[in-house]
Amino acid sequence: MVLDHAVAELDSLIARIGERFTRVEPRERAGEYVSGLVAGLERKNGWTLAERAGESTPDGMQRLLRAADWDVDAVRDDVRDYVVEHLGDPDAVLAGDETGFLKKGVKSAGVQRQYSGTAGRTENCQIGVFLAYTSRHGHALIDRELYVPQSWTADRERCRDAGIPDEVEFATKPWQMIAMLERALAARVPFRWFTADEAYGQAGYLRAWCEDHDVFYVMATRCDHQLRTRADRLARADDLVAEFGDRTWQRLSVGAGAHGPREYDWARRQIDGTWTTGRGHWLLARRSISDPTEIAYYLCYGQASARLVDLAWTAGSRWHVEEAFQQAKGEAGLDHYQVRKWRAWYAHITLSMLAMAWLAATKTVAAKGDSPTARTA
Repeated sequence: MVLDHAVAELDSLIARIGERFTRVEPRERAGEYVSGLVAGLERKNGWTLAERAGESTPDGMQRLLRAADWDVDAVRDDVRDYVVEHLGDPDAVLAGDETGFLKKGVKSAGVQRQYSGTAGRTENCQIGVFLAYTSRHGHALIDRELYVPQSWTADRERCRDAGIPDEVEFATKPWQMIAMLERALAARVPFRWFTADEAYGQAGYLRAWCEDHDVFYVMATRCDHQLRTRADRLARADDLVAEFGDRTWQRLSVGAGAHGPREYDWARRQIDGTWTTGRGHWLLARRSISDPTEIAYYLCYGQASARLVDLAWTAGSRWHVEEAFQQAKGEAGLDHYQVRKWRAWYAHITLSMLAMAWLAATKTVAAKGDSPTARTA
């Protein structure tokens, strides 16, 4: 019965995006593409997806990604809305992060030798910047941008060869994150906090944008980040944390991990910022229980009444975006594509996100024991 509901829900979801296609053929092929992504195939590329759909060559699948007439960004918005319908919660966290896609050659849009957290080293790869939605109901990816380095945007002919539009200019990853947050706010996505790692926490303009738009955040930062205390003293983050007394630290669990609860010692202190408007700024620290010298640092902005556990829980929510990447790559073929063009990257990634959104909704509904289609009836 659960399987029947899940299949019916996938059919309903694929039908939902049907209006984004101008012709029947690519609409039906998109359904086959998404069904193939969640079919448990070892590899989910043009050849294997075409074979599963009964096609003798991958030409149709490749055409779907490269040139077929459908609104990729509108499907992205459909994915976001679907995730909110099934996982939405006013206390949810938006988590920003990036992941690498290892590539050979120099022709894939945005590819270059750059650091990939996926590989843990500098590799020839593309980098995708993503926004994940995480709540007590589950987590899924709701937005994406392909990072295009300056080495590309400085060479417009190379960009054109890869299908990158002339209007696409260089944007840092934090600026890409701002664009995705703007879309989430415009769509009235329900959430309480935003979190990201230090690559984003170090971007002062991202923090300023969040505060200007009253987006509460907990973002990681470096130990040597210079901060101004409420007493107008300038000091490094690690020096301020070193002043914490034993009673300042509290042991908290911020969710379940692979080996049990994720427990750490947490502490915070107020730092500079305007508190008269009911908003506050903090330096948050997370200390390993097994190795007290292992400390992570976070910059925080939120309601002045926010508790330590609220900040700690938000910081811990960032792990869900890493889980989302693992699930999207392992269960929805996020990194299985064999395309080089700009538009094809967005098309594949968006359909993979749609497949993952269905998986997340199905898991949530199965845990509750009700019918997924009933939630959108």
